[in-house]
Amino acid sequence: MMGPVKFSTVNEYIGTFSGIQKKRLQELRRIVKQAAPAKATEVISYNMPALKGNKVLVYYAAYPKHIGFYPTGSPVKVFAAALKNYKTSKGTIQFSLEEPLPAELIKEIVAYRIKEDSAILPSKKKAGSKK
Repeated sequence: MMGPVKFSTVNEYIGTFSGIQKKRLQELRRIVKQAAPAKATEVISYNMPALKGNKVLVYYAAYPKHIGFYPTGSPVKVFAAALKNYKTSKGTIQFSLEEPLPAELIKEIVAYRIKEDSAILPSKKKAGSKK
């Protein structure tokens, strides 16, 4: 196969991994889905798993030594104190593969993103809803 793989489903993405990477991806997927409203949908965006409400709530991806969690920029600032033990950048949090995922913190971040997302033009979504 030539060129990078383009994923079309979250299962397809996760299925390309094994071992601890696959385990952590499955855990993160479960945590994020538990924290999100039932109407949230799983999508592939930027060729990685994402959970979408009105807009994408969070993205995540596996790397050789960490799981990248992308909740956008504002939660990284708001939760800075709770994230002090993790490597972060503008809109990124890295969770080491060597340590358990901080499930409660992830749920709080997803809840924060849901509140932000619900403030995004809900009337526009009703008018031109896309899945």
